[in-house]
Order: sequence, then structure tokens, then C-alpha cells
Amino acid sequence: MAEPVAVTVRYFAAAAEAAGREEEVLEVEPTAGALRALLAERYGAPMRRVLEVGSLLVDGVVTRDPQRPVRRAVDVLPPFAGG
Repeated sequence: MAEPVAVTVRYFAAAAEAAGREEEVLEVEPTAGALRALLAERYGAPMRRVLEVGSLLVDGVVTRDPQRPVRRAVDVLPPFAGG
């Protein structure tokens, strides 16, 4: 298990609603999978729904890879409609 790191997590749209905030700093094992698990545990079903269909933006790259390393900042993005 890796040492936990402080990660600034920013939430957008439905993710912000589920978290009840737009940003926070969390201590987490530095992988996208560990961050997703922590968020699901912390915020329950509303956040799990967002995480099931949304993505994380890590270092400017949208990812759903649970092994992706996270560092200082991660954005939680719900799916976006567009065209």
C-alpha cells in the first residue's frame, strides 16, 4: 500500500451536488481507484451514481483507469451531454 497523499478534489455539476461542496482536500492512497472508493464510501449512493458514469480528470487527462496515479489535484466529472 502506498503512502497517502493530500489531493485537492474539485467537483462539478452532479458530483458537486452529491458531495455538497465544490472542492475539498482529502488524504488518499495515490490511485484513481482508491480515490473513487473513498468518495463512494464518504458520499454514498449519489456519488456512486456519478462515479459509475463519470470520469476523473487527472493531470489534464480524462481517465477511468483505477490504477492511474493521482497527485495534487483531481476533478470529478459527471457525464456531459453535447453535440
